[in-house]
Amino acid sequence: MKTFKETIKKHNLIARKDKILVGVSGGPDSLALLLQLIKLKPKMDFTLHIAHLDHGLRASSGADGLFVKRWAEKLNIPISIKKLNPKIVQQKGSLEENCREARLDFLVKTAKKIKANKIALGHNLNDQAETVLMRLLRGTGLSGLSGIFVKRQMRGIIFIRPLLKTPRSQIERYLKRKGIPARRDPTNQEDVFLRNKIRHKLIPLLKNKFNRNIVELLSNLAQSSYDDYAYLNQAAKKSLKGNNLRFNLKKFLRLHPAIMRLKIRQAIGHLQGDTRRISFTHIKEIEDLLINRPTGSIVDLPKGISAQKILNCLRFYKR
Repeated sequence: MKTFKETIKKHNLIARKDKILVGVSGGPDSLALLLQLIKLKPKMDFTLHIAHLDHGLRASSGADGLFVKRWAEKLNIPISIKKLNPKIVQQKGSLEENCREARLDFLVKTAKKIKANKIALGHNLNDQAETVLMRLLRGTGLSGLSGIFVKRQMRGIIFIRPLLKTPRSQIERYLKRKGIPARRDPTNQEDVFLRNKIRHKLIPLLKNKFNRNIVELLSNLAQSSYDDYAYLNQAAKKSLKGNNLRFNLKKFLRLHPAIMRLKIRQAIGHLQGDTRRISFTHIKEIEDLLINRPTGSIVDLPKGISAQKILNCLRFYKR
C-alpha cells in the first residue's frame, strides 16, 4: 500500500532500532498494519511485539485472541494478551469510552513493560472522517477537529498510525488480493454506538446527497486543523513561562482566547498525561470561573483534575 510508506516517510513515524508495540484486534485494519510492518522490518531494522486486549464483552472474543496468537506464532513475533473482566468496562459512564480507556491503559503498561518506545495502531482514513463528525456532533474546538493524530506522545509513549491516510476500501482490497481472512466484530454492524451510526447512516447520506468525496474532505479538514493547532500550541508553550500548573490571573486574562484555552489544556495534560475527555464545555466553564466566580471557586474536571481560582492565581491540581 503506497500511502502506508508515504505516511511513514512524511511524518517520520519509524526509525531504525525502534521497538514497536502493535495493537492487533484481528480485524482488517490491525492485521493489514501488522503485515505491512513485517514487510518493512528488514529494511528499517526495528523490533515488533503484538498486543491484544480481550474486553470479554462478546462470546466470540476469545476466538479473536486465538486468531491473533496464531498470527504471532506464524510470524515469530512475541505477543502479550490480556482478558478483562467485563464488569471493568461496564462500570458507570460510557461503555465506548470505558473500552477505549481500558485499551489505552493496557497498551501503555505493556509498552513500558517490554520497553517499547512506540505503539502502532491501525486507524484509517475512514476512521479519521468518522472521528471528525463524531466530535462535531458532540461539540468540539480546533483540537477536536484535528481528529486522530498520525503521531502523538501520550503518557510517555509515542503513538503512530501509519494507515491514517489509507482508505478502508484499500485495506479490504489488499487483504482480499492476498487471500487473507480477518476477524469481524459483529457489534460494528450494530447502530448502538455513535461511531457506528455515523459510519452506517450519516456518512453514506452525506456521500450520496451532498459530496461523494466527504471522507477525503473531512480528513483534509482534520489535517488543516492539526497544523493550525500545532502552531498555536507551540505559541502557547512559549507564553507565561514558569509554573505549568499555576498562572497569574491578570497575565492569564490578557492572553488571546486561543492561547488561553491551550494553556488550560496544557496544564490538564501535564497532570493526567493527555487531554482525553476534556471538551470545549469544560474549557468554557473554566473561563467562567476566571471571569464571573468568586475567589476560592472550583471547577471539577474528568479523571480527578480540578481548577481553582485563588487570590490572584488560577491553579490546577489532582483532587
